[in-house]
This record gives sequence, C-alpha cells and structure tokens, in this order.
Amino acid sequence: MDVTRGKVVHVVFLEDTTEEVDGLIERVHCVERIEVGPDRIEVELLPTFVGCPAQDLIRSTVIDALAPLGRPAVVGFSFRRPWTSDRITELGRERLAASGFAPPAEPAAVRCPYCRSGRVAMDSAFGSTQCRSLFYCRDCRQPFEAFKPV
Repeated sequence: MDVTRGKVVHVVFLEDTTEEVDGLIERVHCVERIEVGPDRIEVELLPTFVGCPAQDLIRSTVIDALAPLGRPAVVGFSFRRPWTSDRITELGRERLAASGFAPPAEPAAVRCPYCRSGRVAMDSAFGSTQCRSLFYCRDCRQPFEAFKPV
C-alpha cells in the first residue's frame, strides 16, 4: 500500500468516527509532526497538559487507526513546543461545542455549548481532566465542561 503523509492524516484525523478520542485529537490540533518512512510511521503529539491522563489512550487510538496502513506506528508526545489553546482552529472550536464541550475562553466569556447562553456558572475550576473546568448553564440547566485557555 502506498502510504503518504496525507493518507496518515486522513486515516487518523479526518475519517468519520464515533470515538471521542479520535475527534478530540483533531479538534484540539495536538499533532506536532508526522513522518512516513519506508519501514514505519512516526507521529509526534503535543499533550494539552503535562500529566494528561488520556495520553496512553490517545497513543493507542492513533496506533490502532494506523494499523491498516501496514507499517508499524511509533506515536509519542513531545514537550519541545508547548501546546496552547490558540492551536484550536475555528472549525475545531465549532466541533467542540457540537460535541458538548465549551471551547477555551476566560471564565466570564464561556458560553453554553448546548444553547449558546452566556448565563453560565463555574461549578469547579477542575473538571474530569486538568484541561477542563465544570460549568452549569442557568438557561438550559445543562452541566458541561469547558476547556481551559492555555
């Protein structure tokens, strides 16, 4: 099989998926480098936070997605350049909101991803992971998580 960088990007980040992790990788733009060699594929990712508990899950998801390409995949994380929430594209921000996560914003600027209301309250600065906070919408009464701006 002819494997190109474009094919790797398509397989891992653009194919339709119901997996939250696949979509999250694409939405928050944490890919730093992809190299396709004759004997392997290397993918370097940027974690959103040091000690991110999802790193092993993200790594195995990328390796599994690349398996059909027929080359071993080496997937690692790098701290050479820090990830920032500025890397999230406008499309990524829209997809985060569509999946129930508020895109990064200062707490006073967070909007509910369900009804777009600004009448929200932070329940906790600490969500299920270090990169998220818990909020509650006063209009639609939905709890939701918001990514922290970094």
